[in-house]
Amino acid sequence: MNRFPSPRSKVKSAMISPAAGTVFVLVHGAWHSSWHWARTQRSLARLGAASVALDLPGHGFDAPLPSGYLLPGQPGLATEKSALAGLTVDECAESVLSTLREVRRHYRTVVLVAHSASGGPVSLAAETAPDLVDRIVYLSAFVPAGRPRFVDYLTAPEQTATVRGGSLGVGDVESLGAFRVNPLSPDPEYVEELRRTYYQEIPAEGFARWHLTLSPDLPSAVPMTPVRLTADRWGRLPRTFVRLADDWAARPAMQDLMINDADAFTPDNPFTVRELPGGHSPFATRPDELATALVSDLR
Repeated sequence: MNRFPSPRSKVKSAMISPAAGTVFVLVHGAWHSSWHWARTQRSLARLGAASVALDLPGHGFDAPLPSGYLLPGQPGLATEKSALAGLTVDECAESVLSTLREVRRHYRTVVLVAHSASGGPVSLAAETAPDLVDRIVYLSAFVPAGRPRFVDYLTAPEQTATVRGGSLGVGDVESLGAFRVNPLSPDPEYVEELRRTYYQEIPAEGFARWHLTLSPDLPSAVPMTPVRLTADRWGRLPRTFVRLADDWAARPAMQDLMINDADAFTPDNPFTVRELPGGHSPFATRPDELATALVSDLR
């Protein structure tokens, strides 16, 4: 009797994984980029799932920086208009759609995952071409079903009563055309507030490798442009909300508000809600748990 499985049987076992034939399209939030998903992608791969992480326009290696951002004293950081000021939500959604069109040719199941502010472009992409998506996952992400602008949730009492990070903005949003932060700030108190708001589970001594990878500008159009959804297009898609129980950037009460608003919008197709402990960035702090949550609805 052969006590050890043959290579062929190992391959067969892998192929019957619930994640086989599935690709996760991972879309980052404000000031982040595709590389922030790397740990989660490794965790997904161990579960048998393929994944692709994309950069929204103006993010990643191609993110334009204010001219004084890397200079001593950061001259003009609070006043220089952003190079992303004219970027639209439609352009961001088109970058998502481009990736969806590519992966749909090769995979049976496409799961679209939005983190945080990318919920707007992701939702618009799904509304535009629902046949390209089999499920949407909102990772503490904006859901525009009830209120079409992310800023409408960010200013709701459910968010403002206990939110952190209100002092992180640099300059005037309208003048800059962007929501600007300063990941390279020389002020240790500012950097600590950034950590506590978005990466609270990362020790202060290890935070540099994360905050130094952030870009300073989120185009103002992303949280401020209305995204209009319909029940017969976006609303027909299965969707999951991964609720983050200790999120200081998107408070649990605001997450619940978005979930409830969306369920009222499509009462016959409510969210599947899954919860993870911890803060706003589980892709950095608990990638294995996040990957498990992502594949759980494939079973």
